[in-house]
Amino acid sequence: MSIRVRFAPSPTGFLHIGSVRTALFNWLYARHTGGAFVLRIEDTDTARNTEQSLRTILDGLRWLGLDWDEGPGKDGGFGPYFQSQRADVYRRRIQELKDKGLAYERDGAVRFKMSRQPIEVPDLIAGGVVRPLNETEMLDPDFVIVRSDGNPVFHLVNVVDDIEMKITHVIRGEDHLSNTPKHIALFRAFGVEPPKYAHIPMILNPDGTKMSKSDSDPAKARLASLQTYVEDGYVPEAVRNYLCLLGWSPKDNREILPIDDVVKLFDLPQILRNNARFDVTKLTWMNGEYIRAMSLDRFIELARPFLKLEGGAPAEPYVRAVLSLVKEKVKLLKELPSWTVYFFSDDYPFDPEAVKKSCGGPHTSERLMKLAGKFEGVDLWDAASLETALKTLAAEIGVKTGELIHPCRVAVSGKSAGPSLYHMLEVLGRDRVLARLCRASEKFHT
Repeated sequence: MSIRVRFAPSPTGFLHIGSVRTALFNWLYARHTGGAFVLRIEDTDTARNTEQSLRTILDGLRWLGLDWDEGPGKDGGFGPYFQSQRADVYRRRIQELKDKGLAYERDGAVRFKMSRQPIEVPDLIAGGVVRPLNETEMLDPDFVIVRSDGNPVFHLVNVVDDIEMKITHVIRGEDHLSNTPKHIALFRAFGVEPPKYAHIPMILNPDGTKMSKSDSDPAKARLASLQTYVEDGYVPEAVRNYLCLLGWSPKDNREILPIDDVVKLFDLPQILRNNARFDVTKLTWMNGEYIRAMSLDRFIELARPFLKLEGGAPAEPYVRAVLSLVKEKVKLLKELPSWTVYFFSDDYPFDPEAVKKSCGGPHTSERLMKLAGKFEGVDLWDAASLETALKTLAAEIGVKTGELIHPCRVAVSGKSAGPSLYHMLEVLGRDRVLARLCRASEKFHT
């Protein structure tokens, strides 16, 4: 049997991080089994659907590298993949239920004749789940499948599309488990064996509350959106890796896992039953690890949108040299402007604490001028020659090298920390460094 799974989002807002994890687990299972990953857009809620939301879904999946085998732009013979374009299919299936005496009209709506007995859900993660009927359901378990305005409801279109698209496994959030008995009943009503179900645990906030787009706490609500991680400069590889570990474990305690390894290892029985807590600190650590390990070309590709380059764009070799210097230091790409501002502008801020600590002494101005003079005489402007020149000057004037290194760093960058000083000076270039040392000498003159 060829495995077919689907991700079926509604384009009614931003892409929830829980939905992203659901898409990822479906994609992983399809890739692990050599099956098909279908993207189906549940856009029957015309009042809330937006083109922007659809674009956010498609862009988000592409950003994470979750390519779909069938869906928008990729017809696999089971389309259309937008529910708004499948009205004829639903009409045909509703009539089928009426003809079988399994659906009837009441108060302008079409209702499905639901089983009066509890239905067991054989779940690949949760095991066999039986939800007893509540008092209201025991009196009237039938439920609406077409509203009085003529629009079919989620339960019907979800099942019909799964039948028509030959979906074999439904991997979705545990919050859908309560819907599944209704869906199984509908599959049986159509004379079709239900797919295998796997309900994955919820993702919770760090404090154990439910992760929600509509949380009254803006910080928590922000955590729920994939766009937050795109804007903050997390890299797709790290976000994808971290989400893999929310509810699934490779059993060997590894945390940094190439996606090809995850595809080989991933299977549904390994998914944990417990809800997973979202740990931003761990994700940020993982992001830094991915940035350090990635190729310079990949880093430059991801970093470019975050650079704030004033005026004309600098020459490509210069940008490349700057980014190679800061690559080891950056944990989030949104930090790049503060790490690189002094490379691209002479109008950079001076950190008051750094100035107070390293440039407050009575000899700072004089030493910076002497350093400028020493650097001016360097034949080859490279890190090794600049290091030699600074150490030579320190010996000549009888001070420790740190008494020149720290004021020099503040003078040319405005900061007390950054990449290796000598490599930084090499990349900044002779003219820029000498001009900044002279300017700082005047600024710190007492």
